[in-house]
Amino acid sequence: MYSKLLTDIVDFDEYLLRNIKGLRISQDLFDDLGDDGDDYAIAHAAENRDSVATEESLLSRPFDYGAAIAFPFIEANWQRTRFSDGIRYGVWYGSLDLETTIHESAYHWRRFVLASFPNESTDIVAERRVIKAKCHGILVSLLGKEIEYHALVDPDDYTFSNALGSYLQRQGQNGVMYRSARCSGTNGAIFKQSRLSDARDHCFLTYIFNPLANGALRVERERGVLLQNIYCSPQKISLTK
Repeated sequence: MYSKLLTDIVDFDEYLLRNIKGLRISQDLFDDLGDDGDDYAIAHAAENRDSVATEESLLSRPFDYGAAIAFPFIEANWQRTRFSDGIRYGVWYGSLDLETTIHESAYHWRRFVLASFPNESTDIVAERRVIKAKCHGILVSLLGKEIEYHALVDPDDYTFSNALGSYLQRQGQNGVMYRSARCSGTNGAIFKQSRLSDARDHCFLTYIFNPLANGALRVERERGVLLQNIYCSPQKISLTK
């Protein structure tokens, strides 16, 4: 079925960067729910019993999405990704470099903001946490295949890549390396948590975007200092050799 597509593998042993939601400075989410310190302590103890932020949770959380999804009981399946329908299994995504993680996450966050706050005239700010994790294993390489199989980097239609991901996951593959649909960088889509280890913080980012202006998305690594402006066009890459 995929004999021409699945021809290359790579023995991968490098760190991947994953860009997720996260706060630069932790906030007390229970400070308005009680009258004294004892109330706060009880609330924090209850929360931390099942949600302690550990290396394990940074690696395992994407693999839990399939089990927790409420689709089709809700209107949209927000957990669908390029190589997973978001229902039967989850995928851990990472990039080889920081710029690619920025392009990937900025594209999706900008679309969310425009859909949620289309008439907002002030800046909307989001804080991001970039973690790094070691990935070791034999991965299927799709790099260069996007020239013939354009659907691998389709901006929004994941039909082809979802079917491919499902096939590879059923075959017990560790994951794939593939070209980003948002820039010329390289991503990894990992199907097995056992291939990941040594999760740690890499940096924090701040995204700033004005929906009504619908211009560049400002990215800061140091607060108040421009790192990069992102113009999220539907497709930024050129499919040439």
